[in-house]
Amino acid sequence: MEVPRLERKLVAILAADIAGYSRLMEQDEVTTLEALSAHRGLTDSSIERFNGRITGTAGDSVLAEFASVVDAVDCAVEMQRAIAAASENTPSERRLLFRIGINVGDVMMKDGDIFGDGVNVAARLESLADPGGICVSRGVRDHLRKHSTLVFEDLGEQSVKNIAQAIRAFRVRFEGTEPAHAEMIDGNPTAPVPEAMGAVAQADEPPEIELAFWTSIKDSEDGTEFAAYLERYPTGAFCALAESRRRALDGQNTTAPTADAEAVAVELAFWDSVKDSASETELRAYLDRYPRGSFVALARARLQAVAEHDAPAEAGAASRADLVELAFWDSVKDSDNRAMLEAYLVQFARGSFVLLARARLDELRSGKLPESGHDGRDGQVSESDGRTH
Repeated sequence: MEVPRLERKLVAILAADIAGYSRLMEQDEVTTLEALSAHRGLTDSSIERFNGRITGTAGDSVLAEFASVVDAVDCAVEMQRAIAAASENTPSERRLLFRIGINVGDVMMKDGDIFGDGVNVAARLESLADPGGICVSRGVRDHLRKHSTLVFEDLGEQSVKNIAQAIRAFRVRFEGTEPAHAEMIDGNPTAPVPEAMGAVAQADEPPEIELAFWTSIKDSEDGTEFAAYLERYPTGAFCALAESRRRALDGQNTTAPTADAEAVAVELAFWDSVKDSASETELRAYLDRYPRGSFVALARARLQAVAEHDAPAEAGAASRADLVELAFWDSVKDSDNRAMLEAYLVQFARGSFVLLARARLDELRSGKLPESGHDGRDGQVSESDGRTH
């Protein structure tokens, strides 16, 4: 009998628990439980007010889902402010303070509970938060651009327990104090990229990490992110492209997000939730939902790698090289900037897309296509080209 397919959906996930709960319970169980009950009354009412749904509770922890990223973050801020106000007369060593993590991702549902990497990442972000604080993923930060006056502190790439890929994390500042490494949510950076992002990569760092780094920023409209890539990978596979994008973005004004920009952010969150999966079903779910998506070629390559997981190590190395070239070509194939196409030809002189790159360059040189001097994507999601052999 065929097992019913689990329901899946894209949501904002809020994970919260109390810092030092076990210590407080050991010291005074009765007082701690009374305070916990009072705090849960505040948190539960906030979640309901912001249209959230509690999907799980265990002792001092709360897990909730929201259809809106904005609602999830606004709810978290209200929760922390309400608890801080309720704890004003409590000695500091006896205060029950929540740590909150928020992620946006694809989740599976069963009997009202939610599961999946998106939930795991939210829980890990919660562990990075300060007591009384909020920590969010890059996907959440990107969704909130232009939507609030909150301040984010970029914590860089964070390695966390049981998550293979590092998480780009941001601390939310909501009391009006802006630290040295903060970044306003309107997209105007107020400080350099933190050391965690800017550090030069180690010589033995796997190429998959650089590829993941590039994939996470290649559609960014923030020139500092390309500068961070160049600082970390001064001889990286995408250096020429990163430098071209950085120069193109210098001096440009960020416009209000469009419907297309929002769609790109949602697709990116979906791809982030499945790109490291070993499940053909999850990868095919991406292809079904985004048949013309930005990561179609990578999804197909990942599907092939999953299907051929017993291939020799040499084939795996070749596959990684192909993925790097594919990611590079996917970044420049729709460009009307000759420098970016020429960078591909220099980097991959015998590459699979050489004929396509030359043909597009010829069109630009002949005037058949307008040349604007930038990448020309304007936030659009386009279908990946097929390879030319």
